[in-house]
Amino acid sequence: MKKIFILVNVDWFFISHRLCLAEEALKDGWEVYAAAGDTGRSKEIENTGITYFPLPMSRSGMNIFNELKTFRQIYTLYNKIKPDVVHQVALKPIVYGSFIAKTINIKGVLNSFSGLGYVFTDNRKSIAQSLIIKLMKYSFKRPNTQFIFQNKDDFLELSNFGIFNESNMINFIKGSGVDLKKFSFVPQPSNSKIQILFAARMLLDKGIDELRRATELLKDRYFQKVTFILAGMIDEENKAGVSESYLLDWADNSYVKWIGFQKDMISLVSSSDIVVLPSYREGMPKSLIEACAIGRPIVTTNVIGCRECVIEGENGFLVPIKSYVELAEKLEILILNKAMRVSMGANSRKKAEEEFGLKKVVNKHLEIYSDLLEKV
Repeated sequence: MKKIFILVNVDWFFISHRLCLAEEALKDGWEVYAAAGDTGRSKEIENTGITYFPLPMSRSGMNIFNELKTFRQIYTLYNKIKPDVVHQVALKPIVYGSFIAKTINIKGVLNSFSGLGYVFTDNRKSIAQSLIIKLMKYSFKRPNTQFIFQNKDDFLELSNFGIFNESNMINFIKGSGVDLKKFSFVPQPSNSKIQILFAARMLLDKGIDELRRATELLKDRYFQKVTFILAGMIDEENKAGVSESYLLDWADNSYVKWIGFQKDMISLVSSSDIVVLPSYREGMPKSLIEACAIGRPIVTTNVIGCRECVIEGENGFLVPIKSYVELAEKLEILILNKAMRVSMGANSRKKAEEEFGLKKVVNKHLEIYSDLLEKV
């Protein structure tokens, strides 16, 4: 049987962004293996028929002993399973997995960049970045290796470092897709207060501080008329994470509510009037793709990844990075204009149908898997 091994940094990301793809690969006749950090959701993966391996992977840590342990475990798994194709998602799995795949001569390699991560965000330069670039240059110089980027900006940035070569094949797929039947269009809700949703991990790089400042600017005028919902977990492993005390100091459970991680995004988006994400950089934010599918106007930043989800003035607004004043201004426009929220929401759904359908995304992945297999 043809074997594929999907390597991801953490189980919840695999579930939210890759589980549907893995299930379709099973139906297509692949024997599917997956490894990811275990946060307690591994049964959700195993119950689908996927063979899952817990992998102790720190997403941002650089403790040399922990990293060597992770590296050895990936090596052991790849050497034991001997997959025909490996699909590595996110920066650290790509760097470690590609090096190992080249070392033990796995013939088919697919690397998916879901954004470039903390190391490349906000114009950071570091020794770690230099080392990662060198490892990628070495590991990517091999036949039968393909890449998926969610936007052209990430590809161009890495290309400037000279890490790709003529044998590499580059694919562009807009995100992990959304099930347009499951995330069906829902008309604007009839809330007593306008609900504005921020659905993301609680990170500074997601624009959480700018959103806080924007809520403070709007508070005097809209305290009784608006509720900001913060839906996302604290990410203590991430260097850009904010503390629980930061969130509790901000949230008053009336004007601002922090409700933590939520599995039922359909209900949450459906009950919201506006979706906001003032991120510094994304691959292709799933929260905005889902917002488009359900039909919500979006206010986000004019940065890599986010701007692919919004046509300015048609289904939302794009604001400059870190500009909390303009963020507040654009939110206020939508707060005051229900007709605009309705029309922009309809345009969001249209955009989702044209660009973000899950079926199209899954079929493209399966085509790439088959192409890699045929060249083995």
